[in-house]
Amino acid sequence: MVLDALSLAGRAAGWHAILRFRQDDRMDPGIEDVLDGVGPRLRALRRERGITLAGLAAATGVSESTLSRLESGQRRATLELLLVLARVYEVPLDDLAGAPRTGDPRIHLKPIHRFGMTFVPLSRRPGGVHAFKMIIPAPVEPLEPAPQTHDGFEWLYVLSGRLRLVAGERDLILPTGEAAEFDTSAPHWLGSADGGAVELLILFGMHGVRAHVRGEQREPAG
Repeated sequence: MVLDALSLAGRAAGWHAILRFRQDDRMDPGIEDVLDGVGPRLRALRRERGITLAGLAAATGVSESTLSRLESGQRRATLELLLVLARVYEVPLDDLAGAPRTGDPRIHLKPIHRFGMTFVPLSRRPGGVHAFKMIIPAPVEPLEPAPQTHDGFEWLYVLSGRLRLVAGERDLILPTGEAAEFDTSAPHWLGSADGGAVELLILFGMHGVRAHVRGEQREPAG
């Protein structure tokens, strides 16, 4: 869901207050904290999407050196840079800059459509484990698995439907209520097992970051 220009422009006035220095060249500590978090947030989002700096530079028209300095915190974010990045990443401007939300307590979920599937981000913080709801629509015709690889580790739970999971050399069918976890650097593919729609809860983290599932402790026998 690409953000339109009017939606982005409507936020511009508020962001000028966050992205400018005061006249006495001192910055409000709260605003400085927000800006300090922009670089790590942008780096985490780029890596999560599997985009290289070169690829991002080509998509935005911003040089690799500028993007690298922005992510490392060596360069402050500007409204113009954030507007371009928000369009490419297809996320609200607020999500890029991590501005505190006030007034409305509701969580506004922003579905992302990729590879014929729908992903609904359920978590907001950069880094660590990210939570998504994933919806695989009913295919028009049976699909042949096309395994892909990327850095990370994934845990999934089938909310509804029957999932076909190809992970490495294993080809599994997971009905509603079953879970699986696997290293995404190995070839893997997700699809419908019976031609129906499938809904999943997914926890995804980069290498070294995994979801910890605590099982029920049993009293020792005897």
